[in-house]
Amino acid sequence: MKVMILIKASAESEAGVLPDAALLSAMTAYNEALAQAGVLLAGEGLQPTSKGARVRFSGAERTVIPGPFHESGLIAGFWLWQVDSMDAAVEWLQRCPNPMPGETEVEIRRLYEAEDFGDLLTPELREREDKLRQATGDA
Repeated sequence: MKVMILIKASAESEAGVLPDAALLSAMTAYNEALAQAGVLLAGEGLQPTSKGARVRFSGAERTVIPGPFHESGLIAGFWLWQVDSMDAAVEWLQRCPNPMPGETEVEIRRLYEAEDFGDLLTPELREREDKLRQATGDA
């Protein structure tokens, strides 16, 4: 199963404060362990929302909203993992160095897979999806 690990933003990450050398070293070692175990598929930190934008959809209308954003639950980074179970993902995450100074939350979310859609994913749609995955290197 694939899971996305969502690292919640902090006041420091939203201010653009970069991690110190010790945290960078600890996170690199952690990422290396994930990669060596075949768990890590992707992972990146995200720039503050002040450097981003949102697009609000309302029917046919699109409204661009420039950052920064101030609500709770903003995301500062992510990992994409391949694990055997949610329990395995939790175990891996419990080994993670604290990715932020102070208190933070990190969320684990399972990705949808073709089997989750049952009969809604027709053979034709499955074939198109398979072609897209091959084209993007996500086969």
